[in-house]
Amino acid sequence: ILEGGWNHVNDVLEYIFAYHETIDTSSEPQFKARFTTCCNQVLERNNYAYRLINGIFIPIIDKGEIASISNTLALPTSLNTVKIHISTAMKLLSNRDNPDYRNSIKESISAVEAICGIVSGEPKSTLNGALKSIERKRQIALHKALADAFSKLYGYTSDEHGIRHSLLDESALDSEDAIFMLVSCSAFVNYVVQKATKAGLTF
Repeated sequence: ILEGGWNHVNDVLEYIFAYHETIDTSSEPQFKARFTTCCNQVLERNNYAYRLINGIFIPIIDKGEIASISNTLALPTSLNTVKIHISTAMKLLSNRDNPDYRNSIKESISAVEAICGIVSGEPKSTLNGALKSIERKRQIALHKALADAFSKLYGYTSDEHGIRHSLLDESALDSEDAIFMLVSCSAFVNYVVQKATKAGLTF
């Protein structure tokens, strides 16, 4: 560790987090939370450019953004489809050898599509259609500006530089784009879940 590069240190810490799942955790049920907190405290103190979230290192973001992503990953198992999209977006973004920002963004927006499909009861609907059905069928009032913003973000992923444009092999996307979409989509997923829960839906 002392002689290796920073990426080797990240690899070791990710391994420790993952390996703990394979052993008896009864003596320390809060190991993952404690391990993550301790790691991030040291990383922050040393101005390290990454933070550990759910066993994966991603480029530095603030505590509020970390909390938003963590809350999404802690959703009930009935929303595993949504959680898998966010987790996959994180893995694609954090790949130290070959980060895939294009598909990370795709996974982030797919998490929004998934939660809106679940809440609306129309899992095969487009995002715009699901957002409308949430208000019309479920009688859940989403903030219009937020709903419109995500409709436009969905459009952003579909334009000539977007990740959905099948004719392009490359994109000018950067880590900042992928981080923004990961955090924003996680926050919107949590927002929709909270609104749906208040309206009486159970997950």
